[in-house]
Amino acid sequence: MPLVPNITKSYITISFVIIFYKSTMMRITIAVTLTLLLCLLTIHPPPNFCTAHSESDSDSEVRCIESERHALLNFKQNLTDPSNRLASWAASASDVDCCHWVGVVCHNRTGHVLQLRLRTNYPVGDYLTSDSQWDAQFEAYRRSRFGGKINPSLLDLKHLIYLDLSYNDFGGIPIPKFLGSMGSLRYLNLSGAGFVGLIPHQLGNLSNLHYLNLGHNDLYVKNLQWLSSLPLLQHLDLSYAKLSQASDWLQEINKLPSLLELRLSQCYLSVFIPPPIPSSINFSSLTTLDLSYNSFENTSILFWVFGLHNLVSLDLSDNQFQGPIPVHLQNLTSRRHLDLSGNAFNSSIPNWLYSFSHLEFLNLYDNDLQGTISSAIGNLTSAISIDLSYNKLSGQLTAELGQLKNLVILSLGYNSISGPIPWSIGNLLSLRSLDLESNQINGTLPQTFVQLSKLESLNIGFNMLEGVVLEVHFASLMRLKTLFAARNRLTLEVSDNWTPPFQLNHLDLGSWNLGPKFPFWLCSQRQLLTLGISNTRISDAVPPSFWNLTSQLSYLNISHNQIYGEIPHIPMIFSNFGTIIDMSSNRFKGLLPCISSNVTFLDLSNNSLSGSLSHFLCYKMNEPKNMQFLNLGKNLLSGKLSNCWMMWKNLYALNLGKNNFTGSIPTSIGSLVRLSYLHLNNNRFSRKLPSSLKNCKQLVTIDVAKNDFVGSIPSWIGHTLSSLVILDLHSNNFHGHIPEELCSLTSLQILDLSHNKLFGRIPKCVHNFSAMATSNSLDYPFVSFQRSTICSFAAIESQLVAIKGKYLEYSTTLQLVKIIDLSNNNLSGEIPEEVMHLKGLQSLDLSSNNLTGRIPENIGDMGSVESIDFSSNQLSGQIPQSMSSLTFLSRLNLSNNNLIGKIPSSTQLQSLDASNFFGNKLCGLPLIDNCTMKDVQPNTEKKECKAFSGVDVDWFYVSMALGFVVGLWAVLGPLLLNKQWRFLYFQFLDYLGYKLRGLVAQSW
Repeated sequence: MPLVPNITKSYITISFVIIFYKSTMMRITIAVTLTLLLCLLTIHPPPNFCTAHSESDSDSEVRCIESERHALLNFKQNLTDPSNRLASWAASASDVDCCHWVGVVCHNRTGHVLQLRLRTNYPVGDYLTSDSQWDAQFEAYRRSRFGGKINPSLLDLKHLIYLDLSYNDFGGIPIPKFLGSMGSLRYLNLSGAGFVGLIPHQLGNLSNLHYLNLGHNDLYVKNLQWLSSLPLLQHLDLSYAKLSQASDWLQEINKLPSLLELRLSQCYLSVFIPPPIPSSINFSSLTTLDLSYNSFENTSILFWVFGLHNLVSLDLSDNQFQGPIPVHLQNLTSRRHLDLSGNAFNSSIPNWLYSFSHLEFLNLYDNDLQGTISSAIGNLTSAISIDLSYNKLSGQLTAELGQLKNLVILSLGYNSISGPIPWSIGNLLSLRSLDLESNQINGTLPQTFVQLSKLESLNIGFNMLEGVVLEVHFASLMRLKTLFAARNRLTLEVSDNWTPPFQLNHLDLGSWNLGPKFPFWLCSQRQLLTLGISNTRISDAVPPSFWNLTSQLSYLNISHNQIYGEIPHIPMIFSNFGTIIDMSSNRFKGLLPCISSNVTFLDLSNNSLSGSLSHFLCYKMNEPKNMQFLNLGKNLLSGKLSNCWMMWKNLYALNLGKNNFTGSIPTSIGSLVRLSYLHLNNNRFSRKLPSSLKNCKQLVTIDVAKNDFVGSIPSWIGHTLSSLVILDLHSNNFHGHIPEELCSLTSLQILDLSHNKLFGRIPKCVHNFSAMATSNSLDYPFVSFQRSTICSFAAIESQLVAIKGKYLEYSTTLQLVKIIDLSNNNLSGEIPEEVMHLKGLQSLDLSSNNLTGRIPENIGDMGSVESIDFSSNQLSGQIPQSMSSLTFLSRLNLSNNNLIGKIPSSTQLQSLDASNFFGNKLCGLPLIDNCTMKDVQPNTEKKECKAFSGVDVDWFYVSMALGFVVGLWAVLGPLLLNKQWRFLYFQFLDYLGYKLRGLVAQSW
């Protein structure tokens, strides 16, 4: 039966039904439904209209038109087809009927080509899609895309009404202008096909067009006036096209009275709409509107949106809206899909929002919403997906959540929700995904979870749940694929032979109590792709059957346990997102395992691994290594480093610290051109630093402390390593001057050259350390590696630094630390005043050198300093009065110098221990000598001086004086020549004087 009469009859029937309905709303709903039905049937005709031969006409042998067949072959010649999808498009006699070719649809009577369906389907993954599955799907998609050019032979397809070339790769060519001459087109889809440049205004000639999709390309327009020539247009998608020059975009779109769907995502639309602003909206039948990823800021720009009463779907996500959620949104009574995510709405969730019982999809993700989740949420009985995550919501979860029987997805993560999980959660029998991560939820895991038989993803990580989890909790969760529950205080109690009812892809139970035995049930999870069981109190060996699972894992974290034994060879699957192994802080011993070249992150630190690094480093030298982060610190590794670094060029962070390595650093380490963090500290490396390190121009950290390196500090460090933030060379045998080239390191925040054999003056150019001259922190954190997927992971750069007289390890706050330590060298001369320009400096240690002169008067300019150590030098003069203004100062050591006078008065200085001022000629608190003793009056009696000549000499007194001088020199001589004896002597005198004054005070 013909299609049109059937549609006409349906239209007439429904029209009569509309007449008998008294409700205006019901009439509008039916009318919109009918309109949508007619549009779909027009744009996507049913099979009996699109096939080459209908059943009733199978004997008519209708074939495609010869001229159109040649047009298709010419079109094919300019296409690239890497997967040979158009193999059926052949010129042989057996394939002459082009109506049977892939992607070609002909009229079932005339044989004219009506449709070209040459879309390449983009892979669509979800939270259950593994990295490897996604990689495989995307690679298959990439290889199957058409490319090349679009031949004008398409113009010979005079009856073509449908053209779909979406999601191919035409390599940055412009949209052909001749497409505007294909006047029969009703459907044109060029989305995601790699087109660039100006959208041709010739498309305005397609007056029959119902559907136009140019989204997800790199296009732009100068104006949209050509749209007014498309009066039948019902679907318009210009997403990702730059419309910033088309300031009249709203006025032009308002000329499309038939528009049902409008998508303008990420089109660079701004706040301002110039006049004339339309007083009424002609496209009032619009059902779908997407204005996401623009820059509207003020919701007043949306006055015209609030008048679209037929809107079913509204997406305003990722703009810059602020303030409360607009109250006018409650006028959109037909709404089933509302997305306001990624804005800055800061009110509570309005109560009227809960009144839409027909709302199916609600997304308020990533705003600043506050307050509690009202019990009225139970009124959203049609809800399928609710996402309120990444806000500031508080209070407890209401039991009325259990009324949302249709709910499939519930996301409430990253809020401040407290209290227990309500038992009514078990009533959500349709639930497939539940996300409560990073809240303050406490209590136990309710046993009603057993009722969620359709649950596929459960994320309750980073909460305060406690208690015991039993087998019964999981008894019905046979579909569960993702279980993320790390950072809770839960204990899993299951039998030794328990076999879970599920086969998980992703599992993280970090910080649970799973031990002391290794959870053998993990070996039954044969589909695992990511696994995290760090800090779970396991004190056991790993069963051999578990290691067999590692060949399929892309993430493995068993760190911070007491797991022992040897680590076998670990083959890991390849993943574009990085393959991660973290076995740090256990009791593994033996040799390093050979690791697959696909691993990108490996942390075996803080174990008892021993032996050489050579077999590990030089394993499969013909394969480039993907390793980015390698941490083997805090082990018992020994021997020399092999010269095999050439294949490790992807390394971003390398930590070999706290081992027993010896010998020199091989020159091939200069091959690590991407290296940012280098830790070789606490070993026995010797000789000079290799000059090949100058090739590692991205270095942020160099830590080679506590080794046996010799030679002068290389000047190339200052010349080539301009990104350096941490330079730690302490406790080596470096000698010579501090090179002035180091002053070029404007990003430097930690400079530790202590405990070496350096001499000469402190360079005055230190004021060029501009990062130390301000209290601002770095623009970037010290993050060596970060993964943000199902199992989040971040490795933070850490550094052991000497501050306030102690060695402290900083990690998450490392970017805030700013210190200079030049102590225990042979530096001489005065302290440069330029050092005092470093106003962001927190610690300055110049102790145990031969510095002379005065403490700079402008030392009070160092407003951020917390620790100063100038002890054991030869500084003289008074303590500058400006030192009393150092309000953050909590440690000051000026002992064993030649300072004189009164200690300045301030809360900080008087609260310090008196020993910090010993070995000087100082008085005032905190010393006992408070500078209040009366001055001794000099003898005013005049005495005549007698000439020496002619006076008898009493040799007794002369010999006595000479003996006194000789004896005094015998005592003072060693003190003057031996620096260490001198310090000990004066400390003894200060201590003795301190005791005597104490005894005198007690007697009074």
